[in-house]
Amino acid sequence: EKIENKPHGKLAEAITKKWGSFENFNKEFSEKALKIFGSGWCWLIVNANHELQITTTANQDNPLMQTCPDKGSPVLALDVWEHAYYLKYQNKRADYIGQWWNVVNWNTAEDLFNHA
Repeated sequence: EKIENKPHGKLAEAITKKWGSFENFNKEFSEKALKIFGSGWCWLIVNANHELQITTTANQDNPLMQTCPDKGSPVLALDVWEHAYYLKYQNKRADYIGQWWNVVNWNTAEDLFNHA
């Protein structure tokens, strides 16, 4: 399924530089989100080295917490707690993740990236 909703500006450039293409980034982010066991989040962050990184957290944890192994400034966050998608997608987390890309607010992500 082709995604029309894509980043732009400096964030798009940084994603392409790090992953080679938006499609490669999309695939890695989606796969990591799908592999979260139970409740949690998948994040695109700017880490301490000022590099983009995909990371995941369990339950309510986030990359701003001192206890998180991968700390950084969030640019994107995907909620994969069952409450985020069960009413519409039941147990089809992959379908939820695939559709999530259509509603990502890349303007906000760009702003968060530029101020990280």
